[in-house]
Amino acid sequence: MLRIEKFQQEKVQLWNNFNKNAKNGLFMFDRSYMDYHSDRFKDNSLIFYENEKPIALLPCNVSQNALYSHQGLTFGGFIVDENMKQGKMLECFEILKEYMKKNNFKKFIYKSTPYIYHKIPAQEDLYALFRNNAKLFRIDCSTTIDLHNICKMPKGRKAQISRAKREGIEITPSEDFEAFVILLNSVLQKQHGVNAVHSAEELKLLYSRFPQNIKLFVAKFNEEIIAATLLFIYDDLVHTQYLAANEKAREIGALDLLIKTLMDEFAKSKKYFDFGISTENNGEYLNSGLIAQKEGFGGRSIVHNVYELNL
Repeated sequence: MLRIEKFQQEKVQLWNNFNKNAKNGLFMFDRSYMDYHSDRFKDNSLIFYENEKPIALLPCNVSQNALYSHQGLTFGGFIVDENMKQGKMLECFEILKEYMKKNNFKKFIYKSTPYIYHKIPAQEDLYALFRNNAKLFRIDCSTTIDLHNICKMPKGRKAQISRAKREGIEITPSEDFEAFVILLNSVLQKQHGVNAVHSAEELKLLYSRFPQNIKLFVAKFNEEIIAATLLFIYDDLVHTQYLAANEKAREIGALDLLIKTLMDEFAKSKKYFDFGISTENNGEYLNSGLIAQKEGFGGRSIVHNVYELNL
């Protein structure tokens, strides 16, 4: 017998334990990560049970009369363990639709997790979306490097890396989130007129909760941080949550050396190095300059699919 229960705080331990052992669980689905910005979203996350045993989690929030794959997360549909099979996922969608009808939700905007983030295959949700006439209405284009099979870098990128070495650029881990956010926001303001989603205080909080999963690396020139990246580190993947480089860094190749150094280091233990998306306007606009920079390191495209399920 399947049933759905809306997540409540007394189920934090159950949620976190299931996510930790799921075949597509990630640290950003842990409630200690999800709930740091709980004031910004009306959480409506769901737990699916079979015979009173949890079989799936679904991070969600609600806005007006619609359910959303949690808008505080980059992506995240059904979180399932290795016991989830295709037929059972179809049943989960049936009771999900019943839940939506009962609570007057007219649609569900669903952001599936890209396969490179799976520990073992976990795309049962994609077939279930198809079977329930969900519409693929948005695709974002991310750039990912297979660290065991890297595409060739262009000569210009190699030249910049060599120049950064000659200039004496120092690559080092850091916990100076204040300096990082100042650099990041100066770049974002100049290029896009916006600030980073996370503040320095929020980054310090998340780092204190997930010190093994969140790492800051910087490139220094004459003791000044001129380029940096904040990494989210998963079981088999490294993701550049943020990249920042000032004009001096771009001139002398500091960010190029930083990324190449990290690629070489994480190739020893990880499969993928993921740069994130280069699309805007619901995927309709491709930032060609941004994606060219990422492809210049040997990355190629992985897509983030977003679906709309209407009742």
